[in-house]
Amino acid sequence: MGRPENDSVPHCAVIPLPLSHTTALSSTASIAGRSSAPPIRIFIPLFIQQRLAPPCQTLPMRLFAAVLPPAEQLAELGHVTDTLHRLPGADRLRWTSRPGWHLTLAFMGEVDEELLPELRVRLARAAHRTPPFPLRLHGGGHFGRRALWTGVAGDLDELRLLAERADAAARRAGVAMEEHRRYQAHLTLARARTDETDLRPFLDTLHTFEGDRWQVAELALVRSRLPVSGVQGEQPRYETLDAWPLEGGEVRSG
Repeated sequence: MGRPENDSVPHCAVIPLPLSHTTALSSTASIAGRSSAPPIRIFIPLFIQQRLAPPCQTLPMRLFAAVLPPAEQLAELGHVTDTLHRLPGADRLRWTSRPGWHLTLAFMGEVDEELLPELRVRLARAAHRTPPFPLRLHGGGHFGRRALWTGVAGDLDELRLLAERADAAARRAGVAMEEHRRYQAHLTLARARTDETDLRPFLDTLHTFEGDRWQVAELALVRSRLPVSGVQGEQPRYETLDAWPLEGGEVRSG
């Protein structure tokens, strides 16, 4: 009995075979009143071992749906943050880096890989129903006394609708989402280490920031990998798993 040519059964470990594509299992048995008998050797082909091996367990992925600003808009924001970094107290903030600049639409947390196919289908539908629309980075704000961010201006109604659709897509795909909250668009720039940090100088600088407009044309599914090394200042790593063009209706240009 030969091994199939395209055996794609996932497995984590296979019993090593020193001589051939078979291995021997030994056991003892009580025969005819004797306490033991010569070993019974059973030969099991390798591909059967693979089918009997426990399946590999995949770890959940930390995912979110997002709008990713183009490189030109990120460069504009980079010039502003260069100024912010020179302000007194900047060293008491943990600054995000350019690879992590995005507008989160729906944060999904830890998602099992088995949900990905359905999640992709539903996010594609959400993108298909949404027309391209204009945005620009604009101003700044804060959450409490810890998070510093820049905001957006433009077609905020369409942005909120896309966020609602992304959230609904994740829920219908079986993702365990947090309690639904009204969407507030922002791009996080920094987080204060303590509540004593005065954010007002940073907010004053951001108040006059007006980025150039761009046309949002894609919905992205992004994976984030949190730092594990313990090195101070290490940033999360981001990977765009997929992106879908916005295709619904008439293009917004207001």
